[in-house]
Amino acid sequence: MSGGLPIDLILFAMVAAFLVLRLRSVLGRRTGFERPPGEAPAGLGQAAPAREADALPPPPAGAVRRGIPDPRSPVGQVLARIRAVDPSFDPAAFLAGAEGAFRMIVQAFAAGDRETLRNLLSEEAYAGFEGAISAREQAGETQRTEIRAIHDLSIEAADLRGTIADITVRIVSDQVNVTTARDGSITAGAEAVTEITDLWTFQRDLRVPDPTWRLVGTRPA
Repeated sequence: MSGGLPIDLILFAMVAAFLVLRLRSVLGRRTGFERPPGEAPAGLGQAAPAREADALPPPPAGAVRRGIPDPRSPVGQVLARIRAVDPSFDPAAFLAGAEGAFRMIVQAFAAGDRETLRNLLSEEAYAGFEGAISAREQAGETQRTEIRAIHDLSIEAADLRGTIADITVRIVSDQVNVTTARDGSITAGAEAVTEITDLWTFQRDLRVPDPTWRLVGTRPA
């Protein structure tokens, strides 16, 4: 035993190294997805022709295109006015937050997570989402949605009325949406990737300390 390592310690180290490599390979392939709708509140998305999931690998991390209007454009000028009222406003940071909100809201809607939705939606928008969730529950249906990829987040429109700012974002994503009945049969959607384009409008009172931009409306692009 002197001058060497116990054989069991060597074997343990080899097993540990193998597990680390396996874990690293799995994490390296993961691009992140969430959400579960199939039947959504009106205007939650417009589907393009479905593509088989196995034929559409997710794009590399960081491949999301973020479109910010030219500062000289009408929308760019409104964004400048928003920044004049709130110097902390940054369009790039706003789009990053919009992506996070999109993922959270879509996932919360599919899961029936009313608390999360209440914190991220205006009262009117929440009423629409909550009504759809209640109808789904009464029908005994379950919804599952996976966001396989987000390809595009672009600021399409902006408005400023006093200190109330509205910003509309065009969101293009690949999703899997499946709604199942009590007996497990599929009532809507399919196990296939579908490209969905949404226009989501976020609103915030720039003079209120709460920095949350709440969703006030959704419609298909």
